[in-house]
Amino acid sequence: MLRRRLNRLLGGDERRVDSRTVYVGHRSSPDSEGFIPPKFCDNRIVSSKYTVWNFLPKNLFEQFRRIANFYFLIIFLVQVIVDTPTSPVTSGLPLFFVITVTAIKQGYEDWLRHKADNEVNKYLVTVLEDGQRIRKESEKIKQVGDVVEVEEDETFPCDLILLQSSRDDDTCFVTTASLDGESNHKTHYTVPDTEKDLESLSATIECEQPQPDLYFVGRMHIYKNNQEPIVSLGPENLLLKGATLKNTQKICVAVYTGMETKMALNYQGKSQKRSVVESINAFLLVYLCILVSKALVCTTLKYVWQGKPGQDEPWYNEKTQREKDTNLYLKMFTDFLSFMVLFNFIIPVSMYVTVEMQKFLGSFFITWDKDFFDNEIKEGALVNTSDLNEELGQVEYVFTDKTGTLTQNNMEFIECCIDGFQYKHRDASSELDGFCVTDGPVSKLQQKAGREKEELFLRALCLCHTVQVKESTEPCLDQVDGLNNQVDGLGIDGDGLGIDGALSHLEEQRGFIASSPDEIALVKGAMYGFTFLGLESKTMKILNRNNDVEYELLHVLNFDPVRRRMSVIVRSSSDTLLFCKGADSSIFPRVRQEEVERIRLHVERNATLQEGYRTLCVAYKLLSAGEYAQADAGLREARLALQDREEKLMAVYNQVETGMSLIGATAVEDLQEEAAETMEALQGAGMKVWVLTGDKMETAKSTCYACRLFQKSTELLELTVRTLDDENRRREEKLHDLLLDYHKKAVQDAPPVKEGVTSWSSSQDYGFIVDGASLSMILNSSSDSSNSRYKNLFLQICQNCTAVLCCRMAPLQKAQIVKMVKNSKGSPITLSIGDGANDVSMILEAHVGIIKGKEGRQAVRNSDYAIPKLKHLKKLLLAHGHLYYVRIAHLVQYFFYKNLCFILPQFLYQFFCGYSQQPLYDAAYLTMYNICFTSMPILAYSLLEQHICIEVLLDNATLYEIAKNAMLRWRPFLYWTVLGLFHGLLFFFGVWYLFYNPALQDNGQVFGNWSYGTIVFTVLVFTVTLKLALDTRHWTWINHFVIWGSLAFYVFFSFFWGGIIPFLSQQRLYFVFANMLSSVSAWLVIILLILLSLLPEILLVVFRKPRGPHSRQ
Repeated sequence: MLRRRLNRLLGGDERRVDSRTVYVGHRSSPDSEGFIPPKFCDNRIVSSKYTVWNFLPKNLFEQFRRIANFYFLIIFLVQVIVDTPTSPVTSGLPLFFVITVTAIKQGYEDWLRHKADNEVNKYLVTVLEDGQRIRKESEKIKQVGDVVEVEEDETFPCDLILLQSSRDDDTCFVTTASLDGESNHKTHYTVPDTEKDLESLSATIECEQPQPDLYFVGRMHIYKNNQEPIVSLGPENLLLKGATLKNTQKICVAVYTGMETKMALNYQGKSQKRSVVESINAFLLVYLCILVSKALVCTTLKYVWQGKPGQDEPWYNEKTQREKDTNLYLKMFTDFLSFMVLFNFIIPVSMYVTVEMQKFLGSFFITWDKDFFDNEIKEGALVNTSDLNEELGQVEYVFTDKTGTLTQNNMEFIECCIDGFQYKHRDASSELDGFCVTDGPVSKLQQKAGREKEELFLRALCLCHTVQVKESTEPCLDQVDGLNNQVDGLGIDGDGLGIDGALSHLEEQRGFIASSPDEIALVKGAMYGFTFLGLESKTMKILNRNNDVEYELLHVLNFDPVRRRMSVIVRSSSDTLLFCKGADSSIFPRVRQEEVERIRLHVERNATLQEGYRTLCVAYKLLSAGEYAQADAGLREARLALQDREEKLMAVYNQVETGMSLIGATAVEDLQEEAAETMEALQGAGMKVWVLTGDKMETAKSTCYACRLFQKSTELLELTVRTLDDENRRREEKLHDLLLDYHKKAVQDAPPVKEGVTSWSSSQDYGFIVDGASLSMILNSSSDSSNSRYKNLFLQICQNCTAVLCCRMAPLQKAQIVKMVKNSKGSPITLSIGDGANDVSMILEAHVGIIKGKEGRQAVRNSDYAIPKLKHLKKLLLAHGHLYYVRIAHLVQYFFYKNLCFILPQFLYQFFCGYSQQPLYDAAYLTMYNICFTSMPILAYSLLEQHICIEVLLDNATLYEIAKNAMLRWRPFLYWTVLGLFHGLLFFFGVWYLFYNPALQDNGQVFGNWSYGTIVFTVLVFTVTLKLALDTRHWTWINHFVIWGSLAFYVFFSFFWGGIIPFLSQQRLYFVFANMLSSVSAWLVIILLILLSLLPEILLVVFRKPRGPHSRQ
């Protein structure tokens, strides 16, 4: 105690900034004077961008960062301040409409995030306060130090230290499906030496400050009876927020809360993601330059023209004294601003609101897609960020998690090989027995292994594991006896259907808990002959076809990634046996070599080349009394060692696990539905697929084979700790040599890939495997020059491989990989898909982030999209993504085109009106052209158009690839600009040629300037609308309604605006439209100009030769 006081006085480790002290239950320690509890953050989780108070300023700031919005704000202010030829309403109304619609859409999406946050923050938890159990909302956990009671199937509200458990062995089981997608049970341990009555517990916890590293270290000081025992804390005592408690009740103390929990810190910041459409600012700058040029030309020519005698002040328009006294340069500047206002509609501000509406409404089509609905979780796809719909059509790199994404954590026992004979698990309703022989030695095609070998193999599966039976109602004796009578060995003589029914009923009565789902699959696979009933006091109970058999569990030789195998030593009534299972590379060297060849063929086929199943080899050894006594003594001595305990245990394990007999091998499947077909389609579409996982290399590699990311012909390039280990050389030297060697193979010696041909069509395919430790060396090299060089070599190798596997990755390392590729040359579009909170970092880092499946629904709010199953990714990208990109690219180019058609006649008109800033169109037409007359057809087109039908897109993945944002490049932009110039010139000079004959009406009256502008405007509206109709390939009733409805609305509006409504009779277009249509010449020129404008487009459609196998689409 004196030591602790001295530490406090001298600024010891209690005051270190890299640690924190937590007072359990907020009770002070006995030696503290004037206890003041430290302040920590509350337990609220926040993933939203806005609050009620900052929504308006923050949203307006983000919107006015766009060039078009800011420009129109300036124009609006100019119209308000300066006397301009058009009303401020013509700019202010469209701008207000754009800002309002965008704010509503973004506010709605953020409200959904608030709603998701509230589901987590309002989750009810039990907190112990003053000896009472109080139910309160998760966000109302006061702070670090609160004691929380969690019941079975409840989710942990924050990061907790386990103090008590209802289990006798002071453990609890946890599933982390919502964090890392793994549905298997993990075991955690209580802190030893804690009081059973927590009311009398006085303790403090010293631990590190919040950090994203999932590893945890700390220590707990427990004060009792004037003693101060110090207990070390590790990851086995820490329960992470979002995990779920299974099979027990327990009491914990909070150590990290809210946004300081480890998973929240691994989220990274949620930045504003912008799509490729945001890159059209370059196009806007071009049109802004055109606008400024027009204003400068008109201003200059106006003063040149007025410099001629008699033109500046004609007799019918004498200047006032105020005008004469105005400064010439100020007047020139004012005129320049007036021309800017007159021509400002060339900048399509309404394009932004149409794009926003297209994205917002388009997201509902993804949500409503029935193909995305999953009956198991009763949910479909979810769109959190509709701003990125078109990005789905430009993806070049896909980064996917393995556990829970490519795999489903629901292992299924597929087949086994016993003594060289293959037994395939089939549906019992179609086979008489649960296992059916499918192959074997040619001379013994339909024979099976001996009954003794079969029973030995199944007994090994039933005993060699760490599975525990979940406490539940035991099946009655009659049911067990019925099963005994039906099961005979492997069920050869029994009724298969009866066996299946009895076994499934037994499974329903009894649940299994294991640290790995494949252990449960193997135990269930053994139920065709042996059923594991549970472990009680070191006794394993087995049900075989005759009766219950008990085995004494003597030792468990635990699995570890170095040995890659696990063993158990059990004793029956007559023998002592060692059963071992593990990877083939770990088992084969330890068994008799003559037994290996009979099994090797099946293992290689199942593991890699054909099926991609997860395989394990099974072996056994009969131990004599002397061998067991020696092994038992060695194990006990190693476990009591204080130094080098792991090395000593390893030596004993290796000594015992030799001279075994190989019995057979198992194959289990753990793939998502249609995972292989989905990955194949993505690669066929030109995407590079990278698998980023925290799992071990062997398991991840077999999954890549199963998903067809690696093929039989793929040469694997491995960059892992195993390949870098060299006694004679430093790791960095070995790393450098390996990178150079792989670069020569995959990059320098590879044949050049032609454009449009995917890299796996070359003579040799390469797959790249890298682990987290090697990646750290590449990304965090000691010298900057080496760091940059390693990164470049690594990236070039990866980009020339058909698939890349990164294993043993930490969550933030996944994000680093995505960031490295995203920032590489060419800035490729990246997509990340995962299923849990540990994938959130890479999901936020990528251009598009997707959460998949039921396990990770808690992490959904941090993703851009959520889909129930991996197979849905194929349609999301190949169909929805491709179509949305094509649609929005056409929308953007079309807007620039129709606005250029709109303003060019206005510019040309200034040459005929003395540069007087006289508008060609009425103010109502200026305001409503983009809002009403031409907005709905392009919106409907951008939502419904299918230039290729969805079925063809899904069947032909190669149709997806549109190189590098090709439809929003300069070449198509120039095409649409030239088309707009052509149409604008044709409209203006076509009508101008008509007006050569002044008497266009039957009574000899002439048309005025408003009639001229109205005819031009009518041709304009009909031409740009019919141009869109010609571009439409997929017609629906909505397209017909909005296209023909918009034209009809324009006609009816012009009639009413022109004076049919009495109170509008005092305006400039009084009966202009009606008089115009009374002239046959006006009718003729309107029809003729529309046909001339669209004739090149019609001829192009008629005479263009079909290209490709799906040209009819």
